[in-house]
Amino acid sequence: MGRYFGTNGIRGIPGRGFFTLDFACSAAAAIGSHLLASARSGGSGGSGGSGGSGTRVLVGYDGRSTGPLICSAVSAALSYAGIDCAVAGMLSTPCLEYEVGKKPQYAGGIMITASHNPPEYNGLKAVASDGIEVSRQDELLIENIITSGEGRAAGNGEWGAISSTREFDYVPDVASRVDRQAISARGLRVVIDSGNGAQGPFAAELCGMLGCRYAVINQDVDGRFPGRGPEPTPENLSQLSREVVRSGADLGVAFDGDGDRSIFCDETGGIVIGDRSALILARHILGGSRSSSIATCLNSSSSAEKVAAEFGSDVIRTKIGSVEVSQCMRETGALIGYEENGGFMYGAHNAVRDGCMTLALMLDALARSEITLSQHAGLLPPSYTAKTKVRCVENGGGDGSAGSTAQSVMGRLRDALDVSDDSDGLKVLLSDAGDRWVLVRPSGTEPALRVYAEAPTQDEADGIVSEYAKMLLGMDGISLY
Repeated sequence: MGRYFGTNGIRGIPGRGFFTLDFACSAAAAIGSHLLASARSGGSGGSGGSGGSGTRVLVGYDGRSTGPLICSAVSAALSYAGIDCAVAGMLSTPCLEYEVGKKPQYAGGIMITASHNPPEYNGLKAVASDGIEVSRQDELLIENIITSGEGRAAGNGEWGAISSTREFDYVPDVASRVDRQAISARGLRVVIDSGNGAQGPFAAELCGMLGCRYAVINQDVDGRFPGRGPEPTPENLSQLSREVVRSGADLGVAFDGDGDRSIFCDETGGIVIGDRSALILARHILGGSRSSSIATCLNSSSSAEKVAAEFGSDVIRTKIGSVEVSQCMRETGALIGYEENGGFMYGAHNAVRDGCMTLALMLDALARSEITLSQHAGLLPPSYTAKTKVRCVENGGGDGSAGSTAQSVMGRLRDALDVSDDSDGLKVLLSDAGDRWVLVRPSGTEPALRVYAEAPTQDEADGIVSEYAKMLLGMDGISLY
């Protein structure tokens, strides 16, 4: 059996390698039959949520150029397999997840997206009936169905109905989770960097609903992502920084291609990385007398434990990936979850990464505190992190991730390093205090090895990342991007 799921869903380059239209049809039928069987048995795709009994699968796509074509193939495959589906058209991933989780007619959803990957990529994300990505166990079950071909025969000759919908309750629910009156009274000004992605229209609607003044850059949804690319990194947000300063805005926000991640810019034009913005929101939520653990990945800053301690809370560390954090939140009841890449999760709305919900919470934090975003960041414990990636020349995996070259390199690294945690990659503690470490792991979304580090100063964190990247580049099959 081949592995198709990576860290977040199935991703590949359409028309190249394993990701053909025929594969998309097989995968869609497998996902749909699994979701429907789970709903009929009273489960929720194996993720253990409320367990809706829906009979339809909601299908949507982000702004990537191949989205409409793959959507046609996916909906046709579901119909051929005897599964009813509703086509939502273009929307953000968190919008689709919310609609699936809140509306009982849906047995689950299929989101056609490759998130932050380069424009030529696309993929499929399976969403259980509780609105959360299916678990790792379910991914294995779905891969078994793909390999066996049983999904396409699910309907036994009876075709499923295909309908369409654009009735979304997503933005009003996001707005209902924060103090709309306080935000409106503050008259906050926002610059939205849509990144030519799918979340822009929803974010603009949200800002209008909350009484904010806003401007949008890189506004047009365009699968080529001509503005600054689909991934919001500090290096490509200079336009956002300039526009925030020029317009005197209170903050800027940049989304990734499918809108589940958000990176903020403060009023001075400074970029607030995902680790820092998440902890600002954690302090805001916990400070509002909301008791909760904080769920986050191995590669997040050690400042999480310091912030949690302020409120008598704790931190639950997971493997890397939003699936891992979401499942942890569901199992523990945690309200707060995040990844260091700008993926923040608020369980009161939905335990998934959600760029619009994150923006609403940040506006709420500013409105209720009456201090600036840079001042909020200044209240956090000092934290300095860095990350980079190197390319694996050989891609031995069917999932678009790092393959056999990466595994060979990781084996050699294990022999050379004093590894303290190998639950997800290789993590090496470089100090007893836990504030100096490095983590190397194969990417689950592209043929690469990722290097993360934390240290007491930014120069030292950058130096650690550079040192380990140089070590990797000295090995066969590894190159610069």
